[in-house]
Amino acid sequence: MAASWLAQMAWDVYVVDGLEAADLTERGPWKNPVSSLPKVDYIDVAALAQLQASNTEVMVIDFSTHAFYVRGHIPGSWFALRSELTEAVKAIPSAAHYVLTSTPPELAVFAAAEMQACSDKPVSVLRGGNAEWSKAGHPMEKGETHLASPARDRYKRPYEGTNVGPEAMQAYLDWEFGLVAQLAKDGTHHFWVL
Repeated sequence: MAASWLAQMAWDVYVVDGLEAADLTERGPWKNPVSSLPKVDYIDVAALAQLQASNTEVMVIDFSTHAFYVRGHIPGSWFALRSELTEAVKAIPSAAHYVLTSTPPELAVFAAAEMQACSDKPVSVLRGGNAEWSKAGHPMEKGETHLASPARDRYKRPYEGTNVGPEAMQAYLDWEFGLVAQLAKDGTHHFWVL
């Protein structure tokens, strides 16, 4: 179906038929390709814990997706969206040292240069991110605490976070499934279901 719609929008579309297991060369679970990481100053979990214990003005900024942040983050850390960092920094208390973290840990690495441009204070990235913090036995905080950016990094389905009942959802699905029949009645469009 997707190929049909793409072809009608003038995209070159190919459908491969008759594939067998022997035709596939990759094995194992899919690995997300990650571009080479920029050079950053790292700090390990023990050093961060020591800074926090010594009452050094250290501020942890978490660049995880909002969903991961809510599930668990370093206590006292601030949630920020990299795309809105300039605005987020205005809400985050100033500190003598900023430590960036995330789940997965690579997100913080990509935000380090941008954070350094926003501050004249040292910026480090927590090696291994939140997973390493948790693995070392340190506590994790849950919930929407310290949001320097709004939680708009994730598309919510129309019925998520609403009080829409099953009847309304079913009515929407009925309407959507009825679109093909509506196309058959309208002669002004150029889409045809094959």
